[in-house]
Amino acid sequence: MPIPSIDSYAVPEPREANRVDWQLDPARCAVLVHDMQRYFLAAYDRSADPAASAVTNMTRIVEDARTHGVPVIYSAQPGDQHPHRRGLLREFWGTGMTEGEDTEIIPELAPREGDMVLTKWRYSAFQRTDLRQILSHLQRDQLVILGVYGHMGCQVTATEAFMHDIQAFLVSDAIADFSREEHQDAVDYVAKRCGAVLSTGDVLAAWDASAASSAGVANTAQEAARV
Repeated sequence: MPIPSIDSYAVPEPREANRVDWQLDPARCAVLVHDMQRYFLAAYDRSADPAASAVTNMTRIVEDARTHGVPVIYSAQPGDQHPHRRGLLREFWGTGMTEGEDTEIIPELAPREGDMVLTKWRYSAFQRTDLRQILSHLQRDQLVILGVYGHMGCQVTATEAFMHDIQAFLVSDAIADFSREEHQDAVDYVAKRCGAVLSTGDVLAAWDASAASSAGVANTAQEAARV
């Protein structure tokens, strides 16, 4: 059962101010690229928003994450799921995708060597996966969330991150949804209830500022050592 086509819409601006003043730190965070598989993106006109802006912004964030040493983690659902594995998802969304091209991450965001790919079974990327253990092993307690669909997997993953005491940052212009209203609702819910909402520009600026600060500290230490 394919996902019905999704009408194009302008990416909404967040309406709610963040309730928390969390500072994004490249030494503490990982990036989650949520469900960016061909099957899910096929519902969009890729030349129009929200998909056009979202994919462009996700690509910028992922490339910058690699530059700053921020781990990049992908979630991807498997194809040809057995009905017992599929569970209640089957009642809402049918049998899902088939193994093969459907399951591939879109080329613009294809994982590279060193990235991690999680097999995902439910809306939340934490459910029935090792995401919590991976973040603990990497000593990361912040999660930057990009992908589809905003009011489903992205919002639910941010909520569950909160339950694990992981700071979730939902990137409002690097997600796409079924509609502008649902996109808006997801962004507002996260800002009010379980995380922080940032723009792509906010994420890149935070990482650059942190890198500049670290470089300044290192230069100061080197100068002090020469004295």
